[in-house]
Amino acid sequence: MKGVHGDSFTVLQAPEFVSFQKGDWPVSGEKIPDLVALTMGFSVQEDLLWPGLQAGPLFQRPRANILVVVRGVDSLALPQSVASYPLENPVPFTMDSVAETVHSLFAEDTPVVLQLAPSEERLYMLGKANAVFEDLPVTLQQIRARLSQDGSVLSSLPLNSLSRNAEADLLFLSEVQVLHDITALLQRHRHLAKDHSPDLYSLELSGLEELSRLYGPDSPQYRDATALLASVLQKFGQDVYGLYGNSSVVEVVTVKAFEAPLTRKSRSILESRQISNRGSLYNLAHKYDVEYAVVFNIVLWLMIVLALAVIVVAYNLWNMDPGYDSIIYRMTNQKIRMD
Repeated sequence: MKGVHGDSFTVLQAPEFVSFQKGDWPVSGEKIPDLVALTMGFSVQEDLLWPGLQAGPLFQRPRANILVVVRGVDSLALPQSVASYPLENPVPFTMDSVAETVHSLFAEDTPVVLQLAPSEERLYMLGKANAVFEDLPVTLQQIRARLSQDGSVLSSLPLNSLSRNAEADLLFLSEVQVLHDITALLQRHRHLAKDHSPDLYSLELSGLEELSRLYGPDSPQYRDATALLASVLQKFGQDVYGLYGNSSVVEVVTVKAFEAPLTRKSRSILESRQISNRGSLYNLAHKYDVEYAVVFNIVLWLMIVLALAVIVVAYNLWNMDPGYDSIIYRMTNQKIRMD
């Protein structure tokens, strides 16, 4: 991987038909959701004028997209990545728009939509995720209890200077545990990767941010945690990529600190939304839906084809000779001659 200084957007895994070009083109933080939507084959409201992602086959889309946001570090040593790009304007973003698109297009297939931030105890699940990840530890208390159980990461990973008793260290290790548990649950439910609906995973990790605030960015705890997380994410990406049959996109966004705090209103993605017209004060029209152009062209050309068909049929009926073109009149004329 080519070194990228500052905040970065790294593609860990991607199938061949999702073509990321290597280069130093910066990507804006607010465009990350649109970039994820395009990799999944969805349309976006505004064209993404970014040369890092090339247009792929029309009838091929990855089976899943996994986005991991790591706060508290500007870059990680991920040598086996596909490409890495500088991240500019690191504003907070969410995958809510992509999740709603997946839900609206594949509601009958119940795709997996999982958005998780362990440090904030924030969890959004949709579709099959409710059944698959119902045992996933979410609260800090549940995750810490999971760390004391058999098969936890405490017994398999080198902790070095990290402590099992410090709160900040346990927060970081709990996020590593969540990554391990997600992979284990996917291995147990391999049928998820074989359906026709794409899955979406969005994970936000802030353990490094707490370690940097407590110990400092030059501390051995922070350096050991950074190296540990890089190796864990590399393996996590390889495992998930393999579970989805080498047909998934795994991205890692590393940001030292967001420029503005993210305020979110907790809600279910299934609840009905009240559409408000923010431009009503200025008497502006409502914004069109993303699929408006597609539906408009389908309706327009279908009406034109039907209108032409009616005109052709009416013309032929008007110029038809009943004696020669109609079998009814032809049989009637023969009967009259016989009588």
